[in-house]
Amino acid sequence: MPIKAGAKAMRDAGVPAAVSYSAGTFVCNHVFYGLMHLIATELPHVRGGFVHVPYSAEMTAGAAADRASLPVRTIADGLAAFALACVQTSDDLRVGEGTLH
Repeated sequence: MPIKAGAKAMRDAGVPAAVSYSAGTFVCNHVFYGLMHLIATELPHVRGGFVHVPYSAEMTAGAAADRASLPVRTIADGLAAFALACVQTSDDLRVGEGTLH
């Protein structure tokens, strides 16, 4: 999955996005590696990956001000831009991007 192209497409659509190599290192990794195993063993023609999204603004109403959130519409728009970039991009961008959180 071209994550750098997807993150760029999200930013181009006005949605904050960054590549992370450590976001959600427990459950998220379990889901990601489970999917990668399924693709490798049963669906070799399928591309897949994992996109970590923030809480919706509705979920954080009344919560601590430092909890990252976005409106559901913004999250949906970002995911649509990401998905389109994945469909249109066969090889990921060759740019330095990504960090450990």
